[in-house]
Amino acid sequence: MEKRISGSTALYCLIGSPVDHSGSPAMYNYSFQKLGIDSAYVAFDISEEKVSDAIAAFKTLNIRGANVTMPCKSEVVKYMDELSPAARIIGAVNTIINKSGKLTGHITDGVGFVRNLKEHGVDIKGKIITVLGAGGAATAIVVQCALDGAKEINIFNIKDAFYQKAEKTIENIKKEVPECVVNLCDLEDTQKLNGQIAASDILVNATRVGMHPNEEESPIKDTNVFTKELVVADVVYNPRKTKLLEDAEAVGCTIVPGIGMLLWQGAEAFKLYTGLEMPADEVNELYFK
Repeated sequence: MEKRISGSTALYCLIGSPVDHSGSPAMYNYSFQKLGIDSAYVAFDISEEKVSDAIAAFKTLNIRGANVTMPCKSEVVKYMDELSPAARIIGAVNTIINKSGKLTGHITDGVGFVRNLKEHGVDIKGKIITVLGAGGAATAIVVQCALDGAKEINIFNIKDAFYQKAEKTIENIKKEVPECVVNLCDLEDTQKLNGQIAASDILVNATRVGMHPNEEESPIKDTNVFTKELVVADVVYNPRKTKLLEDAEAVGCTIVPGIGMLLWQGAEAFKLYTGLEMPADEVNELYFK
């Protein structure tokens, strides 16, 4: 590390809390070294209450960019000079670019999801998509799919606080992308859910159902709704292949594991930082296998 840090080394970082478990520093520092970029990446444990101080530090120290994790994703929006379309619709930011003190906020989760589909040969343009869940990951996916040309998106969630937030998100999408039809439905209406899956091109699990240690769970109990033509994607990446994906694969569906979304959202942030493609194959082998 000492050999590559110079007086002109650009600094990037992760903010949020906790961050000690994050693989981002290893991933980005490897990519900087691999491509010969004079930059370094570190993690700062920042509480929501300290976001304003962190933003001031960005400008003072000329930190070139940052990833933002919970609980700071919504709070940092207040301090951005500009927002990407997805960040504006969602009201959250996970990547900040600092150009001479002007801060632009992006959210790359949805881009990572769409890229993950693309890497598996799936295009979302003109497609009908059913999304299970209405939390942060689901919202990013829905918004990006709408921006990227999905024909219709149907969100299924229980009637909780996230359901109410989804109603607001749909209003925002209608203003920005009126050509995309977005519907919100009760997840407990199994008959409607099954009917919608049958009419869909892509099914996405954006809930935590099936995540370790509950690997035996699946959000879809009746596997008869799966057909060979259906693409089934999951955001859960531990385990790598969830029960939902196993059930879908057994029927012949194209399956898209969640680990790729994590990889490609990070790659999108790297591209925003540097203008270059992250060495994704090597990063995948080292940090995501």
